[in-house]
Order: sequence, then C-alpha cells, then structure tokens
Amino acid sequence: MVAGPIARIVAQAIVIGAGIVSRAFLQAYQQAAAQAKAGGGAKAAQEAAKRTLRNKMSEDEAMKILNLDSKPKTMSEVIAQYDKYFAANDPKKGGSFYLQSKIHRARETLQSTLEEVEEKETKKSSE
Repeated sequence: MVAGPIARIVAQAIVIGAGIVSRAFLQAYQQAAAQAKAGGGAKAAQEAAKRTLRNKMSEDEAMKILNLDSKPKTMSEVIAQYDKYFAANDPKKGGSFYLQSKIHRARETLQSTLEEVEEKETKKSSE
C-alpha cells in the first residue's frame, strides 16, 4: 500500500526532471545554432587556437617567475636565474615539477623575446 504513493511521487519527480533537462538542452542547442549561423563559434575557435599556438606566458610573468627586476639585456642573465631556480625546484630534492615547468616556460619566453630584439637590431644595422 505504502509503496504505491511513493512510487507515484518518484515517477512524477523523474518526469518533471526529464522535462526540465530536455528544455534546457533544446534551448542550448538553439543558442549554439544561432551562434553558428552568425559565425561566432568558428571565430571564437580560431582565436582560442591562436592563443594556444602562441607563447602563453607574457614577458612580464616570465620576469616575475625568474625574479628579474628589469628586462634582461643578455641571455646569460636569464640562464643564470633559470639554472638557480630550476635546480632549487628539482623534484628529487623535494621541489615541484609544476614550478620547474613554469621556470622552463619563462626561460623560453624570454629567450624568444631576446632573439626577436636581436633580429630587429641586426636588420637595423644592415640597412
């Protein structure tokens, strides 16, 4: 006897929940279709891909990670800080692999920046 009313309440809850979920899914699908027609989805995907392919770390962030107060003039300044912090964060010595990877990315970012500056100076001097 008791199982009948409880079963009916549970069934109603399931039906109501399914209706809510299906309406939300339909609304999300309609919104996605409208954005696709407007070209917003493809453009957003292209921008995300560009961000992924570029250096994610800013030069400012790289300088903070390597504890550089001013913009380095030579790669030797960057390498000195890199070696110091990379060794200090060695996982075998209780350091963090995550921090080591951040330090490595910071060195890469500053290295590419210094190479770009060097290329510009070389082009200027050759003109």
